[in-house]
Amino acid sequence: MKYLNGLILVALFTVIAIFIAEIPAIHSLGFSPLVIGIVLGIIYANSVRDRMPESFHDGVLFSAKKVLRLAIVLYGFRITFQAIYDVGLDGAIISLLIVVTTFAIGTYFGMKIFKLDRDTAMLTSAGSSVCGAAAVLATEPVLKAEPHKSAVAVSTVVFFGTLSMFLYPVIYSSGLLSGLDPSQFGIYIGATIHEVAQVVAVGVTYGGITADNAIIVKMTRVMLIAPMLIVLGIVLAKYFQTSEEKAEKQGIVIPWFAVGFVVMSGISSLHFIPENLIDQINILDTFLLTMAMTALGMETSISKFKDVGLRPLYTAGVMYIWLLVGGYFITKLVTELI
Repeated sequence: MKYLNGLILVALFTVIAIFIAEIPAIHSLGFSPLVIGIVLGIIYANSVRDRMPESFHDGVLFSAKKVLRLAIVLYGFRITFQAIYDVGLDGAIISLLIVVTTFAIGTYFGMKIFKLDRDTAMLTSAGSSVCGAAAVLATEPVLKAEPHKSAVAVSTVVFFGTLSMFLYPVIYSSGLLSGLDPSQFGIYIGATIHEVAQVVAVGVTYGGITADNAIIVKMTRVMLIAPMLIVLGIVLAKYFQTSEEKAEKQGIVIPWFAVGFVVMSGISSLHFIPENLIDQINILDTFLLTMAMTALGMETSISKFKDVGLRPLYTAGVMYIWLLVGGYFITKLVTELI
């Protein structure tokens, strides 16, 4: 019962976030309920939070941690192994190359060049390399990061992901991507734009094979959340432990919710669950993800942003340039070789 008041509060904000996201003007910009939720949460945290009863805090933290893990597990129902197979070997290879190189570049530049702390650098890298806000949410418990660091990482996803929705059609129309046919351009969209909603927004502009490839390749990147988190847990234990973690002699972190994600994807792939039930699960999952994101916002003070300044934006900017330029050459090279 100690979680009830906070859970009700977060759920109420979540309903409002979903309602706002459905407003045509907002929806046309590709802002998902997750993004709206964290904005509402941050407004709450920096206005009335200190005047609310302390009993609300437990439920907010429960949403940011436990509800988050459940939401990531249920996210697996959005993926089927058949969809990944349909996009072909080239789409899978491109997705893997983009995820690995982008995460490595972001982590290196964030920690070594821009002197970010480990968690902020890796959360920002996860958001750019895999699937935006959902990847940040999934990575946070593996790193055991503070909520405000996730909020900082999500803000970079919002900025550059929104920029993509306007920039990609412009650069394609200008002929700068003339080396890509509609099929290749769809793969490029799916492999390099941050959020699923943003990929859909750009892909449906062109329709046909461009839209199909964009969405399938994007979902292939989403599928890489699970192996990325497992590998990250192993790498963290060997090379990136903080002094506090070393003192505690923490071992390898196995993100079991990531394993659950793969299991749910496998169940979804068997197609024995009715399609309408899968749709209902996905609606529930969007609600839970928005709850988790809203709760993260509720734990985020604007003053925490001042501590890191523009360095996360610089880090995300380097990755964005890599996604635009490197993603083009990776897409071109792999699709022509395979």
